[in-house]
Amino acid sequence: MKELKISILALGISLCGLAQADVIGVKADASYWFYDGKAQVKPNNISSLSNHTGADNLLLDPYAGYREYDLERKGSAQISLAFEHPIPLLPNAKIRYVNLKSQTEKEVAGQPIYDLDIDHTDFILYYEILDNIVDADVGLGATTLNGHVKTLSASNTDIDKTVPVIYGSAGVKLPFTGLSAKGELLYSNFNDTKITDALAELQYNFIDNLLVDVGLKAGYRILDIKLDDYKKNDLKFDFKGPYIGINIHF
Repeated sequence: MKELKISILALGISLCGLAQADVIGVKADASYWFYDGKAQVKPNNISSLSNHTGADNLLLDPYAGYREYDLERKGSAQISLAFEHPIPLLPNAKIRYVNLKSQTEKEVAGQPIYDLDIDHTDFILYYEILDNIVDADVGLGATTLNGHVKTLSASNTDIDKTVPVIYGSAGVKLPFTGLSAKGELLYSNFNDTKITDALAELQYNFIDNLLVDVGLKAGYRILDIKLDDYKKNDLKFDFKGPYIGINIHF
């Protein structure tokens, strides 16, 4: 009976330790991105000749609608969800999403030269190669672009593209302060598609315990997308701007 009590006590201690171990982690964050940028939609078979008269003289310049123009400053929610575990050979998983909706500042007869609405989603598998005061992740994934771009000429280019990407992130924590800094990069140059997506942010955890970490963050994101010879068009979009948000780690 004494041996049985000792065995039960040992089992109970083991189960308590297992329950407290970081078996599965979930990271979720939501932020609001204030972005502006540039856009260009150019048929790849047009002549390079143009008299450069500008958007206000589109009727005099048939190529003015195909130049690069500034986008209005807009804002959009961006979300991210990651699942992490201690299994050595199995990668962690992460999903990021943002809707990119904007139009050009320049208008002709009250109509924007470009009007775009694109869903941008990243699916990432990654490994933690460092996880202490300094942390670093590397991985691979895929980025999907779904949406459309409408031009002044009333043509509509539907976008449905998925490309492979490489992923990396690095961060550092300042012990006993709740402060941390992080940078992330996604990059792709595949099949006439080039995507560069980079961000840098600072975070302050106002809740930091064994159950949950909650922090406020602020950062800056730059997203460049280039689609060459896509449905007989060369598409180019550049977005950049600051964001603020909240991060939760269970």
